Amino acid sequence: MPAVVDEEKCNGCGTCVEECAVECITLEGEGDNAKAKVNAEECTDCESCVDVCEQGAISMQEA
Repeated sequence: MPAVVDEEKCNGCGTCVEECAVECITLEGEGDNAKAKVNAEECTDCESCVDVCEQGAISMQEA
């Protein structure tokens, strides 16, 4: 069950990008419009991004 991003909650801070050990999260967009995006195929379900997201924008998706 890979991590998924709620784009309405994501503020593009990049904390999840820095935390991801397998580098499967990127920021897409420019400036205030940047949003985190998870590559589900590379996600290892470690949930570290969920833990560090202060906006609560990342959750784990049921398979």
